[in-house]
Amino acid sequence: MVREPGVSARLRLALSYAGFVLIAGALLLAAVWLFLLRYVPDGSISTGGPFVPNQSDLIRAFVPAATAVMIFLLIFGLVGGWFLAGRMLAPLHRITAVARRTREGALSERIRLPGREDEFRELADAFDEMLDRVERHVAEQQRFAANASHELRTPLAIMQTLLDVARHDPANDTAQALERLHAVNTRAIDITEALLLLSRADQRAITREVVDLSLIVEEATETLHALAEGRGVSVAVSGEVAPTVGSPTLLLPLVTNLVHNAIVHNLAENGWVQVSTSVHDTSVRLSVVNTGEIIPPALVATLTEPFQRGTGRIRDHDSGVGLGLAIVRSIVSAQDGTLGITARAAGGLDITVDLPAA
Repeated sequence: MVREPGVSARLRLALSYAGFVLIAGALLLAAVWLFLLRYVPDGSISTGGPFVPNQSDLIRAFVPAATAVMIFLLIFGLVGGWFLAGRMLAPLHRITAVARRTREGALSERIRLPGREDEFRELADAFDEMLDRVERHVAEQQRFAANASHELRTPLAIMQTLLDVARHDPANDTAQALERLHAVNTRAIDITEALLLLSRADQRAITREVVDLSLIVEEATETLHALAEGRGVSVAVSGEVAPTVGSPTLLLPLVTNLVHNAIVHNLAENGWVQVSTSVHDTSVRLSVVNTGEIIPPALVATLTEPFQRGTGRIRDHDSGVGLGLAIVRSIVSAQDGTLGITARAAGGLDITVDLPAA
């Protein structure tokens, strides 16, 4: 925004200080004047003794002195106000300098204003916290863009290769090529839809209403029942009515992604998944526990990153696109909830989602 030049805040503060000093001095001189007038008579006085001043003498003596005092107070107020305003505004100059550097792309800059807590330190700390969040968000977006480009490049390259082979080799099996094109195209569509869902969750433009989380759990597990049977994984659902305030449009994919991950990343035989809901004082909890491979604790923190998978996980037509837990994390954040992921000692994960209670 282009603005016209104006008077600096330091000069305005200095003038304000000087004006306040002048007003205080004028009030003090007025009080002294009124006090003197009360005890000095008007007119000439002749007593034959010591000289007694009257009000005319008082005016001739008081006015020049009062004028000199006011001039001194004006100069003192301007100089002192200019100095004090500079001291008071120094933190703002530091904040402005950091803001300009971050505008040019230096997101690692921080104010780190020293001193005790006051309004300027509170502003500086809030600005530093905002920069921390912006820097993390930009880094996540850069990693996400790189990962998304890599994931989408693979199916597109495969489709290009299949089309080139079909164009240059008319004798090739068309049915087989179409089947492979269909599979690769389906995966590209799945990745795109997951990216759109993740973007929608990050925007936080949602309509909130009272939702029973236990009903959403039942709907999600019923949808994935065939997948669990096909993989030989038993799914147990338990818990109580868990009313929360959120968006059903986002809560359903949240639960679906958690249960889907628990099913596809499980043991080859005798695997199980336990899904439960519970109510606490100010929150409701969704818990998804599953058997599976032993995951190192250091790897758990990376599972919510886009396109990240645990050690040894094999990608197939049911394993998803690597965005499940990233979508879960974004939805939980948009719903003002918290996400907890713990690696079980026996293998698998213990995931909890705490949402605000209705």
